[in-house]
Amino acid sequence: MTRVTAMATQPFTEEELDDVYAFAVQLGKDAGKLLLEAAQARFNGSGQGSQDFSEKDSAVDIVTKADKDVEAFIKTSIAEKYSDHAFVGEESYSKTCSSRAYLITESTPTWCVDPLDGTVNYTHLAPMFCVSIALVLGGRPAIGVICAPLLNQLFTACRGRGAWLNETQRLPLVRHPSVPPMPANAPQGCVFSCEWGKDRKDRPDGNLHRKVESFLNMAAEVGGRGGKGGMVHGVRSLGSATLDLAYTAIGAFDIWWEGGCWEWDVAAGIAILEEAGGLITTANPPDDPLTSQIDHVELGSRLYLAIRPAGPSKTESGREGQERTVREVWRRVRGLDYTRPAA
Repeated sequence: MTRVTAMATQPFTEEELDDVYAFAVQLGKDAGKLLLEAAQARFNGSGQGSQDFSEKDSAVDIVTKADKDVEAFIKTSIAEKYSDHAFVGEESYSKTCSSRAYLITESTPTWCVDPLDGTVNYTHLAPMFCVSIALVLGGRPAIGVICAPLLNQLFTACRGRGAWLNETQRLPLVRHPSVPPMPANAPQGCVFSCEWGKDRKDRPDGNLHRKVESFLNMAAEVGGRGGKGGMVHGVRSLGSATLDLAYTAIGAFDIWWEGGCWEWDVAAGIAILEEAGGLITTANPPDDPLTSQIDHVELGSRLYLAIRPAGPSKTESGREGQERTVREVWRRVRGLDYTRPAA
């Protein structure tokens, strides 16, 4: 991880931030084009498009040549433009560091990059994969760019400038006559997004079992599961945390709940979700879900609960509806254990 001089810790002017944002958007487009070319080569059966991959921490935590090549392109492009910025990328970090203590400090402008989120999808020719690029300022994502080339979707956001799909459609997409409120009986009427994750240890009270119990609680009929049945409209698993967040920002998903993500999995998505008007907090329920304060999630916590942008209803503001939904999710999910290794 590159360190920067004290000069780089000064905040950007609005004009400078506009320039960085434009650079990030173009970088996302260029990196997405590289990823698309690699995918097309696979479709054509050329050697460059080989389905070969290697395992990292487990059989479902894998890396391909495309991951490495796209990250190298992004890292080089940033270094040439902003040599005093820090860089955290999934593949370069995994290769050079044995620990995963907190990676991003508030004093350092840091690019946080996942060159290919949804690698398993990519290797199986499923289109739900993307490039994810974020700039973190003051410890919080300020710019987010997500390019899903096979879906022809580019999600972008910059602090104070809104969130956009393909640079023309402002998020959330459902806006007429207004952004809809959260369902009155949420999580009923909600689409719930979740992922199985990479921790597949078959332990009775491990993360996998806790997730399955939580999924069942959210999906079961009202009154079922000892009163925890959420009766959500549907359960979705895209295989990409980055796209889960993007689709929550759109309003296609109402709720996203996940544990185990690293900073590069979520930084760009958080920037886009928040700029669209969404809420993000911790996945783990507090001791008293109905009264505990709902705090903004810390980047690097590995535990995330996101709620889509919401408008007001006749009885509550959009934020009140989001917070009510958070509490109802907390009542139904188990706490997850994704501690960070020591530095």
